[in-house]
Amino acid sequence: MQQKGYRGNTLGLWLFLLLLWGVLLLLSFWPKEEVRLSYSDFRHLLEKGKVLEVVLGEEEIKGKALFEGDNPKAFVTTRVEDPELVKELMARGVKFSGSKKGTFLKALIGWLLPLFLLLFFWGVVLRRMGRGPEFMSFGRSRARIYAQSDIDVTFEDVADLDEAKEELKEIVEFLRNPERFTRLGGKLPKGVLLVGPPGCGKTLLAKAVAGEAGVPFFSISGSEFVELFVGVGAARVRDLFRRAQQQAPCIIFIDELDALGKARGISPLASHDEREQTLNQLLVEMDGFDPKRGLIVLAATNRPEILDPALLRPGRFDRQILIDRPDVRGREEILKVHARKVKLAEDVDFKALAGMTPGFVGADLANVVNEAALLAARKGKDKVEMSDFVEAVERVLAGLERRSRVMNEKERRIVAYHEIGHALVASLLPGADPVQKVSIIPRGIGALGYTLQRPVEDRYLMTKGELMTKLSCLLAGRAAEELVFGEVSTGAHDDLIKATDLARSMVLHYGMGESLGLVTYRDDRPLFLQGGANLITKDYSEETAKKVDLEVRKLLEEAYNRAKEVLSSHMDLLKRGAERLLEKEVLDYQELKEVFGLK
Repeated sequence: MQQKGYRGNTLGLWLFLLLLWGVLLLLSFWPKEEVRLSYSDFRHLLEKGKVLEVVLGEEEIKGKALFEGDNPKAFVTTRVEDPELVKELMARGVKFSGSKKGTFLKALIGWLLPLFLLLFFWGVVLRRMGRGPEFMSFGRSRARIYAQSDIDVTFEDVADLDEAKEELKEIVEFLRNPERFTRLGGKLPKGVLLVGPPGCGKTLLAKAVAGEAGVPFFSISGSEFVELFVGVGAARVRDLFRRAQQQAPCIIFIDELDALGKARGISPLASHDEREQTLNQLLVEMDGFDPKRGLIVLAATNRPEILDPALLRPGRFDRQILIDRPDVRGREEILKVHARKVKLAEDVDFKALAGMTPGFVGADLANVVNEAALLAARKGKDKVEMSDFVEAVERVLAGLERRSRVMNEKERRIVAYHEIGHALVASLLPGADPVQKVSIIPRGIGALGYTLQRPVEDRYLMTKGELMTKLSCLLAGRAAEELVFGEVSTGAHDDLIKATDLARSMVLHYGMGESLGLVTYRDDRPLFLQGGANLITKDYSEETAKKVDLEVRKLLEEAYNRAKEVLSSHMDLLKRGAERLLEKEVLDYQELKEVFGLK
């Protein structure tokens, strides 16, 4: 850091010296203060003997003379054809000389030097803003080029995603041996669109394709095309494809394609001509290049619904590959890949960890492994143990423990009964996810306690009964507070949000409302193809909306009453569990089974 500060001070000193030199040079050419006289006044001063010296130019006469108070001042007058002037100057003993018209070089320096200084300081400002290399080259593509030797990622480094890798192996084979496909007249898709939630490995998979094929890899984000200046984005697209065709076979990877490829004309009030021109140029370039040369365009997005339909038609992004969240087997493989360089203890069970992390994507799992390693290092361990991984999962799910937050005894009792209420209902109702841990240690920003449930397996379908059980588990904490203390607290705020969202989805999306029939009401459909950019519409009437609210309230009340019935009939277990939780602060799965007397 000190070296950087020294370099910054040196640069500032040189800039100051350069500015000082420029100012002095400009002052040397700057016109001096002169008194402009008529020629008759000049002759009058000459006759009085007040002219001290004269420089005779082709068009002007300059010199010094005595004015009021006998102060010498410079003067200038227009020269008039006067043959007697030189004789009179000699007769009066005035020192005189002649001068030629100013040289072209002098005038050039006088005009160009300020312009040069302005351009120089403009360049310095741009460099300080991090855009120095792009000075006067806005139209060049910003794509980062990775040579074959720079990419060390292969399909072996990408866990899970077997179906996606099989789809992309065809791309790899074409880049390695294009004659195998072209000899029968076939054409490989020009573009492949990777679609999936954030963190699922779309960028990693694109690099693996380039690493397997052994070809150059052009990587750029969709937002890097669009600039303030009109036409820059289209110029960058042209430059990118020109450079890629020169190095074909190669791969162009455009990350976050939705930043560039939003549907055109979706909002007449918020049009962006520059972005649309850039998109048009991309469409033209994808139509124009010859796929036989081995140029493949890969793109990734997590918002395919807002892309322009012209991008998705055959001949552009022909193939769309879903990169979905991994299942339990995939999460186990991903954990093993990220734990290759981690020193592991013998008790680490990746299969159990995969079961604890439903819904986690690759980035989340990498974060879990890293957090576990940091926790073990913080505790001075030689190896990362299973307990470190479990704590890392809890940290990712619920946040960092905040033991410094002190609650009074009444609040601790309310939180304990609240969390045991969740755990007891989840343990007694059939179809509920097993409870892994219950804690009354504050975590994160606002969580005073938490109940961690772990599904037995990945689920892709759920029945109405299972969803009602989930609602009862969510509302059980509030029900326990009401039964034990006779009033409720604000601790159920997050539970109510989740329960309301789930009940509304049951009514609007899954057709599980009794009075609405087998109809799906989509209240969050974007009109990106119907003339509105961010407009949200409801495709049902106000009368139906009222029925929806009634159905949602009915489901919540039914689930809440069911939770209260379960807790009322097992008050002894509720009190025993709460007392044990107040004593130990954390109860795991085995301890909960012992407290509740379950097998």
